Amino acid sequence: MLRILDRVEQQIEAVRLPLVAVTVAAVPCPDTPVIVTLHWHGLVRERLTETAAVEAVAYATVPSSALQLNDRWSRLLELDVAALEAAWRLGAWDLARVCRPSRIRQPTESRDGLEYLQGFGAFPFGVQGHQMVVAEAPDADDLLNLAARRGHLMWVFRPVRGGICAATDDGTLQPDGTRPGPCPILPLPAICDGSSPTVYRLGQFARHSIVMN
Repeated sequence: MLRILDRVEQQIEAVRLPLVAVTVAAVPCPDTPVIVTLHWHGLVRERLTETAAVEAVAYATVPSSALQLNDRWSRLLELDVAALEAAWRLGAWDLARVCRPSRIRQPTESRDGLEYLQGFGAFPFGVQGHQMVVAEAPDADDLLNLAARRGHLMWVFRPVRGGICAATDDGTLQPDGTRPGPCPILPLPAICDGSSPTVYRLGQFARHSIVMN
């Protein structure tokens, strides 16, 4: 069973910074590792020396955290169910799934290419000398090579639980920004043919009564 929800909740508790988004990347080959990346909102202080008494002289964006899941799976349906469950339980308004076909070579300059690399924890460069992703993904290079030949899938959602904003008008949310499981949304078949993203709507607008004086 894929433990996407468990790993995200563990990171929320450990890092204690607000989340902007969560991405899940996989290749359509059974029992291959899955990469879960958490994109944080926050700044870290930098000093000219390691002396604690020295005031911070600059601030850098907190890098994203890429984690490798080695849980076994046999069908793409299992990945979809696990991503839906995580997005639902963490209060996301929706979940977008993108299926990309194989590539002749790994791109490094286009927007799609950078998202593809970052999704597998392999962002090719930093910004002003700062890391964009801190990866605990030992098989990332192998996954990128396999994705270039077989295609890949990515799921993206923005959690309310532990996220940067609260969806106060979402009638499905509990006060802490979560929803009770299991997720009631059924997954749709995934085909890596480069078609438009599949967007699962999870939230619903709350109905407010209007009192006329």
